[in-house]
Amino acid sequence: MDIDDILADIDREALPQESLDLQELTRAWVTERVAPELLPYPDALMERVSARIRRQIELVEEQTGNMDPKTNFSLIIIQTELERFKFLVRSFLRARIAKVLIRVRKQYLSAHHALLSSHYQASFLSQFPPLLQRLDDTAGGVSMVDAPDLDSAVFVRVLKDVGVVSVEGTDTIFEMQRGDVFVVRWRVVRERVLVGDAELI
Repeated sequence: MDIDDILADIDREALPQESLDLQELTRAWVTERVAPELLPYPDALMERVSARIRRQIELVEEQTGNMDPKTNFSLIIIQTELERFKFLVRSFLRARIAKVLIRVRKQYLSAHHALLSSHYQASFLSQFPPLLQRLDDTAGGVSMVDAPDLDSAVFVRVLKDVGVVSVEGTDTIFEMQRGDVFVVRWRVVRERVLVGDAELI
């Protein structure tokens, strides 16, 4: 641990929980929007943020109508912060819902594919040579079935020193140090992002 890590830990401890939650929510939002797959849901964070939003809404409702200029100004600040949290939560959930809908659509398409396949098999595919009867062929390096592209490139910022990382299937080796920014395949940094050693940007 060097002096930068120690100072970062001290700074983090000095921040109030609300600021830490905002940072974590922003990071979760960016990561969910950029990652090509559905990531684990941050239960504890979302419970804290939802409770905070409820408290702020109650406070705004209680203080609305107060003619004191000082109170009105503080309400404007609270409402602005409330809208920022609400925007991040809505956008985070929309990104997740879009991926869930893709999953549901995939289930529907799998069932549809099975029906279509049996119909085609009975109608004409049984007359073809066995190598040409499949509807999920990957000949020529092109798959007929879509799936999340784990090899898509992502921008990643390193939050903690990770050390040497190798790119599977290549001779590429690089060192991930705190503060570095890379463009790399999602598959390579996925676990590092999920454990919090790096973040997508």
